[in-house]
Amino acid sequence: QVQLMESGGGLVQAGGSLRLSCAASGSIRSINNMAWYREAPGKSRELVASISTGSRTNYANSVEGRFTISRDNGAGTIFLQMNNLTIDDTGTYYCNMGGWYDGPSLPVWGQGTRVTVLE
Repeated sequence: QVQLMESGGGLVQAGGSLRLSCAASGSIRSINNMAWYREAPGKSRELVASISTGSRTNYANSVEGRFTISRDNGAGTIFLQMNNLTIDDTGTYYCNMGGWYDGPSLPVWGQGTRVTVLE
């Protein structure tokens, strides 16, 4: 298993965009399904988007059409492009191994990266 580090969060006005990155200490191999999660204030951690070994993607209904997950296996990195952000997108975003149906695989979560969307 690898160590993951999330980055790219920040404070943004509603309607703006952010691009999150999740870098592995080693390369993320093509056999690894990957996913982004988020934890909003007062809510439990939820699955936002996933990308399979074949680069097929799934999205939560709340972000579909606005977010795009992608991966660069050579760089050991996955990304989450977030457009047209709303206040409901506020939260701490985490990455992990695992797909839409597999669930998170790594037993230890990273620090995440914080996203704050202002009205």
